[in-house]
Amino acid sequence: MLRIIEAVVKLSLSKSFAQLARTAEKSKSSVAVSKDPLEIPPLEIHTLGNKGLRQNARRISKVDESIRELARNMLRSMYSAKGIGLAAPQIGVHKQLLVIDLDLESSSTPPLILINPEISGASASLETYEEGCLSIPGVYLNVVRPSAITLSYRDEMGRPKKMKADGLIARCIQHEMDHLNGVLFVDRVSNEEELQNALKENGFNNQHVNPIL
Repeated sequence: MLRIIEAVVKLSLSKSFAQLARTAEKSKSSVAVSKDPLEIPPLEIHTLGNKGLRQNARRISKVDESIRELARNMLRSMYSAKGIGLAAPQIGVHKQLLVIDLDLESSSTPPLILINPEISGASASLETYEEGCLSIPGVYLNVVRPSAITLSYRDEMGRPKKMKADGLIARCIQHEMDHLNGVLFVDRVSNEEELQNALKENGFNNQHVNPIL
């Protein structure tokens, strides 16, 4: 009888371990793709003047494979454009989805996927730093933002996450989150003369800027 019980226990444990292994394998699911640029990226990045860039993004109610595949294609397009951040509205999809990767040189560094991000706190200290945007290529201007933030979001598997960020990653998150509200970094530039000159030199119209200062 003891041997029978031992066999049953072993069988039960075996099934449990198998289930744990399957669960662990699922939890490893990632949207990471090759960081090598593509000749023909899967998505077109819209530029200043496109009305879609001024629309608010909607919350994602269900994180499924279609959202992960969208994130993959956003990453492929971002890497191809040599960018470090991309928001779904920039490719004409008005969903609250951001992809960020500050380490384009290392294939082992995973990208950051932010779904339905919300900033719950920001530092009182501010920093001025030069920003650029894949939707306004060639334009680089100083923008003032909080130096650190606290953030909540869901990852590519739909799991709730919280994080604290400072420095470049904090700035990048804030920049990309602006896109979810139809705001571009040029809207935050205080030096009007520099803004007009930079836009003109790169073929953009100052009338497409919506100042929020």
